[in-house]
Amino acid sequence: MDQEKTSLFRLHMSPGIGRTALFKLKKTFGSFTTALTAPPEDLVRMAQLTPRQANSILARDEPSLIQGFAALDQYSVSLVSFWDDNYPESLRHIHDPPSLFYLRGQLPKADCFSIVGSRRATASGLLLTKEISSELAKRGICVVSCLARGIDTAAHQGALNADGQTIAVLGCGIDRIYPPENSRLFQQILEKNAIISEFPPGVQPLPGHFPGRNRIISGLARGVLIVEAADGSGSLITGDFALEQGRELFAVPGAVKNSTSYGTNRLIKDGAQVVTEAEDILQALWPNLPTASVKKAEDIFIAELDGRTRKLYQTLNFEPQHGDELGRACGLTPMEVSAILLDLELRGGVQTLPGGRYIRSR
Repeated sequence: MDQEKTSLFRLHMSPGIGRTALFKLKKTFGSFTTALTAPPEDLVRMAQLTPRQANSILARDEPSLIQGFAALDQYSVSLVSFWDDNYPESLRHIHDPPSLFYLRGQLPKADCFSIVGSRRATASGLLLTKEISSELAKRGICVVSCLARGIDTAAHQGALNADGQTIAVLGCGIDRIYPPENSRLFQQILEKNAIISEFPPGVQPLPGHFPGRNRIISGLARGVLIVEAADGSGSLITGDFALEQGRELFAVPGAVKNSTSYGTNRLIKDGAQVVTEAEDILQALWPNLPTASVKKAEDIFIAELDGRTRKLYQTLNFEPQHGDELGRACGLTPMEVSAILLDLELRGGVQTLPGGRYIRSR
């Protein structure tokens, strides 16, 4: 971990230094390392921290800080800050983005869709969730949920069953597995996907943490589906965040007398889009996305390309791009770009247009 990330972690582990304080410190001092060297009176006067916050910053030999660094190392945790290039763009533009989050695994680059619902889900709700999640994952969409019991567990399982991508957002420290019965699912997600948390190592899964986690679940995604939710369900908070963040909100209708359908039926009456199958979501958000069979053929085509050819092909899209633009994006010379594009054209992957422009043809 570099010095700036080390300083950021030290600040975040300090009592009272949360999201807002970290943004103030970064804006005022330009770096967290510089902020750490500032005297408390400057932290109060210049960064507008409270005296208590300014005096709470942990010393290097503080036991809790040492334990925190040990946890990062033990669980191979990365820190992703708001100022990093790999910070998700969708999350960056919500009105209260996390200043940092802790990451285990690898963040996918795919579009994301969130699925949440009741912890006391019905058998039919669990089955439908797995089916929808699997179909979205087959189309290359990353499914986001929170590892909770019931619908959320089924959402992750559906994506994994399709060998797809999924992100679990925790309401506790990144070193905690909650609920504990999902330890196997936790490990399955880690193998190829990502688990993230806004909370430092060691933080317990307290009820007050879940609303903040829910804004991340919706913030990562283009839309949110609520499968089952009773009145007052925490899933409805995620729906509220989705609307606040300008995300599309979807809900599965249910039997009128079923308590786990009260919340979703009310959402539908209030304007949420009705979902009975994955195609309802796909048509609303990704109407031009290839079918699963076409997507599979595309994956096979890409897998057969060598490194430089694959990179250039994945840089192409269905809007014309000039060869010079492709070269800059891929770090290739004009001669290399020309040779690769000719190869792709012979394979049926690229179409040449007038003016030295190219588009995908698959």
